Parts: sequence; structure tokens; C-alpha cells
Amino acid sequence: MQLTIRRYQDPDKETVLSLFSQGIEEHIWPCFKNAMSSPLYLCFSLGLGVTGYLLASGLGALVLVSGWGGLVYYCCHKFFADYVRDRLKTDMQDIAASYMAQPDDCFWVAETVGTGKVVGMVAVVAKKNGAERYGELFRMIVSSAIRRTGLGSRMVHTVLDFCKQRGMSKVTLVTTSTQMAAIALYRKMGFKHVPSDSKARITDWMMKITRVTIVVMEKSI
Repeated sequence: MQLTIRRYQDPDKETVLSLFSQGIEEHIWPCFKNAMSSPLYLCFSLGLGVTGYLLASGLGALVLVSGWGGLVYYCCHKFFADYVRDRLKTDMQDIAASYMAQPDDCFWVAETVGTGKVVGMVAVVAKKNGAERYGELFRMIVSSAIRRTGLGSRMVHTVLDFCKQRGMSKVTLVTTSTQMAAIALYRKMGFKHVPSDSKARITDWMMKITRVTIVVMEKSI
């Protein structure tokens, strides 16, 4: 399948928003699975099961463990669903204004040659820290039907080349620990972990329950 990467156009909006929502919300189940399979949660679930059994037999154990699992899933769902809702009300509401109004910002889509179906997206926003100019990568999404075709690497290269041509010193990005495939790709392309001072827009207790951590990476160019 031939794929091409081009700049975003307004007619792409509906497909882009759908792809963005699906690409973020697909992390809900892996987040839940990672949390519940952690040694801490396995021990806690076992303890709840034993406690429920001693207090009210097998039904009590089932109720307690199911309730705990339901709470964890609720938090995982809320973490990602709230993020999508917030983004659709802010920067993704007007993509051109958010990501293409300035000459050093850009939003790209990847589409299939022939059908013109949008199957990926990525954006970059120019930032400044004193005299240093750098780019921050945003909205990296690849359709599940197109993964393992090298499209993710091509889109990251598009961002790196764009920033390098404009004299920026590096490219940074923020993601979550749940997005392991994306982190592996960024590492492969030379991005390094850096200390994070990002503040997640979610309550601390929910962050702890989901066991999600914020990951900040950067690559000098």
C-alpha cells in the first residue's frame, strides 16, 4: 500500500477527529490490563478475595474483587476519555488555527494513494526557552490498520526534518507510559527520556490508581 504525507486541509477534519479519538481511547484496555497485572494489584486483589471469602464466602470475594476491578477500569477510561474530550474542545476544535497559523508550526496527515483515506497524523509547534528554539511533537496517531508499515517513522522524520530546516535545536514530546509501542519507536529514532515536570490534568489519586506515568522525551537535531 502506497502512503503519502501532506499538510492538513480543512476537509480532513472529520476523519482526523475520528482517528484521533480512536487512537487515544484504544489505550484504555491496555492501561487497565497493565494496572491489574502489576504485582501490587495482584496482591491487593488476592487480599480482597481472601477477605471477602472469610466475611461472606465466595460471593463476597467476587463482589470485592469485581468492585476493585471496576474502579480501576473506570479510572483508566476516565483518564483517556477526558483527555479526548478536552482536546476536542480546545486545539482540535480548530486544527488550522492551533497548528498552522504560524510559519514554524505544522499539522500533517498521512493518506493512502488513490483512495485518499487519512490513516495517520502528526503535528509540531515551535517553542522557545530563552534564546533556544525547539519543536514539540503533538498528535502522533497511526491507524491500527496501517501499523508496522514504517509510517510512524516517516511521520517522525517529517517533524524532525521540518524543525531542522528551521534551525531548531531539538524536538520534544510528551506521552504516557501506556503507549509502549510509541515509546519504543521514539527510542529507536534517537529520542531520550528527560526529567518530567509536566502536570497531568487529572487528580493525583486517579493517576495513582491507573498507574500511568507521564513520559517526556527529546532528540537533538
